[in-house]
Amino acid sequence: MGCFTFIKVLMILFNAIIFLAGGVLLGVGIWVSVDGGSFTKVIGPISSVAVQFVNVGYFCIAIGAILVILGFLGCCGAQRESKCLLLLFFSIILVIFIAEVAAAVVALVYTSLAESVLRAWVTPTLKTDYGKQKDITTIWNTTMLELKCCGFTNYTDFTDSYYTQHNNGNYPPFCCNTTSSTCTGNDAAESKVQGCYVQLVDIIQKNAAIVGGIAAGICALELAAMVVSMYIYCKLDKS
Repeated sequence: MGCFTFIKVLMILFNAIIFLAGGVLLGVGIWVSVDGGSFTKVIGPISSVAVQFVNVGYFCIAIGAILVILGFLGCCGAQRESKCLLLLFFSIILVIFIAEVAAAVVALVYTSLAESVLRAWVTPTLKTDYGKQKDITTIWNTTMLELKCCGFTNYTDFTDSYYTQHNNGNYPPFCCNTTSSTCTGNDAAESKVQGCYVQLVDIIQKNAAIVGGIAAGICALELAAMVVSMYIYCKLDKS
């Protein structure tokens, strides 16, 4: 088996795994969208700490669809030796890689900007969907209970929200340290319970090595995929 054939087979196998992983993510995304409560129970309360910051169902569906497309392009491009499919595969991964690097730079250099973006994204969800959407309410309740936090920033995220409007102006019990069955605005202000964003950042910092290792591994795989696809493309161009 020549070098070109060996790399071609590896390209096919690698992208077949990507295709299958994308299919699994699509299934998970549909599962979460239909029944988010059972998903939270399966992955555990601590593991669900980050899922409230995005609509995890739609997120998994989007990522799964991208992986399925990439796996299909990579497999077909290598199998059929199609320069067009290989170039398209390379271009998509390059765009994803650039977007990831840009996001990492923003998160590291402009942490306040990243926080502002997240706040602008999450706070409206708390105000309009918490207490109304079952899956969102379950995920936030689990997170606030386990991490002893309240809202994204603090209790003010629930001010004039759907929850307070339908609970006689009371806040979620996680926002108060009192033994009372109700949590008024004054109780929440006096309790000074931290927001979940602070807790999330603390968890990420404590597991920085793991997070960094995973990110580096993903980037390495993307670079390897681009190199291999371009190698096959150049070989086909010469033949």
